[in-house]
Amino acid sequence: MFILNENEPEELVTYLKQQKWLQEEETIISVSKPGEGNMNCVLRIETETRSFIIKQSRGYVEKYPQIPAPATRVLNEGAFYKKITSSQEVQDLMPKLLGIDAVNNLIALEDLGKTNDYTVLYDLEQKIKQEELLQLVHYLNGLHKNFQKTVVDDELTNTELRTLNYEHIFDYPFREENGFNLDTVQEGLQALALPYKKDSELIQKMEYLGSLYLSKGKYLLHGDYYPGSWLKTADGIKIIDPEFCFYGLREFDLGVLLAHMYLTQQEDAAIAFVKEKYHFFVDLNAVILNGFIGAEIMRRLIGLAQLPLKMDLKRKATLLEFAQNLILK
Repeated sequence: MFILNENEPEELVTYLKQQKWLQEEETIISVSKPGEGNMNCVLRIETETRSFIIKQSRGYVEKYPQIPAPATRVLNEGAFYKKITSSQEVQDLMPKLLGIDAVNNLIALEDLGKTNDYTVLYDLEQKIKQEELLQLVHYLNGLHKNFQKTVVDDELTNTELRTLNYEHIFDYPFREENGFNLDTVQEGLQALALPYKKDSELIQKMEYLGSLYLSKGKYLLHGDYYPGSWLKTADGIKIIDPEFCFYGLREFDLGVLLAHMYLTQQEDAAIAFVKEKYHFFVDLNAVILNGFIGAEIMRRLIGLAQLPLKMDLKRKATLLEFAQNLILK
């Protein structure tokens, strides 16, 4: 098993040449991390003439090694990239797949350049521009339109990773004793979260929403459609990291997008704009959509997957109550 390590350049060169991802005459001039990834080990390889990205998944979460995760998850991501090549409008908004190594759980991708993602929105000082929102919705429109099934099957079920995600969205945040003291994130957050952890009606609804998330569906989803998966490039927004992809309910992708609109305190008009521009909005189940919006807000505020959110406790309290109402109504 080849283990990706930026501190072992000779082994890396040998490996890349074996995979034919690096030509015999090419020389690596730089190996670096393109960003703070959560799930996987990701490196940018720069040669004298080009650069590309390599990504390896291991049997744990890269940022939290104590959390086990399916080692082969990056192969689902590779399968997603392979799938979307048949739709130019979706492919144009994503990096191109350069190769898959199923033996070592590695993929190679086009490098979109030294860009920033949209997690800067969590400082709550910036508003996302309308043309950027249009690109984000255009991506979902293309994905959900061009990759839908008439009959549900077992393609890209991504069950192991979804099971892990299920726990972190619909279960873990609502356990009273989950081993995570929220006061280490922000003083007073643990007490703020406690009533929600004791709300049996809310917990029952979360279990129901979780069962919908785990069910198979007809539409190909990105599965983690939040600002960390959106890159700001010279060619506009590009979408990355579809490793949580699966065929499911469209309400989930749109729900995550809208949840982060609320978390980043975007204007009501911007939220209405997203709903207006998403082509299939009238076909969605509003109760399920609202449930997924609320679930994503709550897990980001009182779960393990914390955001660099510059938000005081009072605003978090308001947002949690809003999310609870969305889930229960």
